[in-house]
Amino acid sequence: MACWSLGRTLWDGVDRPGIALAFGVLIAVGEVVGRGGGPAAGYRRAAGEREGAPLGAAGALAYALLGEAGGRPTGHGVPQTVAVVLAAGLIGLVPQIARGRGPALDHLARRVLTVGFAAVCFQPLHGGGSLGAGVASGPVHPLFLVALLALTVLCDAVLAAALARARTGWPFGPLLRDELRALLGIGTAICATGVVISLATAVAGLWALPVFCLPLLLTQCAFRRFAAVRTTYRQTIASLARSTEIAGYTPHGHARRVAALSRAVGRELGLNEPDLDVLEYAALMHDIGQLSLLDPVPHGATAPLPSAEQRRIALLGGAVVRQTGVPAEVAMIVERQADPYRDQPVTARIVRTVNAYDDLSGTAAGPGGPLRALERLRLATARDHEPGVVEALARVLARGGRAG
Repeated sequence: MACWSLGRTLWDGVDRPGIALAFGVLIAVGEVVGRGGGPAAGYRRAAGEREGAPLGAAGALAYALLGEAGGRPTGHGVPQTVAVVLAAGLIGLVPQIARGRGPALDHLARRVLTVGFAAVCFQPLHGGGSLGAGVASGPVHPLFLVALLALTVLCDAVLAAALARARTGWPFGPLLRDELRALLGIGTAICATGVVISLATAVAGLWALPVFCLPLLLTQCAFRRFAAVRTTYRQTIASLARSTEIAGYTPHGHARRVAALSRAVGRELGLNEPDLDVLEYAALMHDIGQLSLLDPVPHGATAPLPSAEQRRIALLGGAVVRQTGVPAEVAMIVERQADPYRDQPVTARIVRTVNAYDDLSGTAAGPGGPLRALERLRLATARDHEPGVVEALARVLARGGRAG
């Protein structure tokens, strides 16, 4: 698509080059400003944060849905739309390469495919006169753009979930569900800004670009501050969880390993992002009740203790967690991790199984220790661990976990 678009644009010439340049600059600046200078992020993100460069995404959508500029019809069509978005996206990657972060080619490919889908659905109908007068320029036109935008964001969500599935190996269904849920965040602002820019440019010309981009920039700043608060919140919880390691009650890195592996198992079982956050917090703080013990348990493993002692430690840990201000679900998971697994929610079952695995694999000697630990978990599925959680843990380990 990129080669065909660039070739057609060079062969036919650029239609309304001033407008193409203005939108290209907007998209490139949006890419640079949106990606900033922070560290490269993985798939995990703050709630509602879906698009790393919202201004660039809104500008690309607006150019794909642009039929007029200043009262004059445009004729840039699909090839020029994709060529402008591609060229601007490549220019926006230059600062990232200069900072040594490497180009985000999967992001650029998704942007080109999404904008190409929107342009294919809109430009031939509008430029060829297939739309009626009322749909092309009347009061029905905004509704038509909104309906087209709904199809576009659905296409983008499928592409984003497919890319995440190829990159991480996680199940496609939960990834798609998270992408669709994230549309309620800044994705809604991106879509609304893209439609408004295209409609305003049709009447007011290029002056509409800086005027209607400002609200999205402010929204982006608000989401970034919210993400920074969440990052600080997670770091505070991780620091509190390390208190058991500093006091000598649990091995070094135990809480961090259990949290990372619990999140991976929860993802394998299809939990959504809010539930995964709760699961991670609970896994980080699951051993906080051991601070009530007079003497540390050997290797921090509470499984050999009597059931009554395990429940007492869990209840004390839940009481401590409730004082930290984390969601009540986190304390509930910590309190119920010593209950029979059939009475536990799935998040507590995950923490219980992953915690036991880390304890057993850490105490087992030899290179086969993790595999023997997994086998012991399988033998205990009749009473202590849910079989589905144990098998999900095995799949995660087989894709590169500690057993691998």
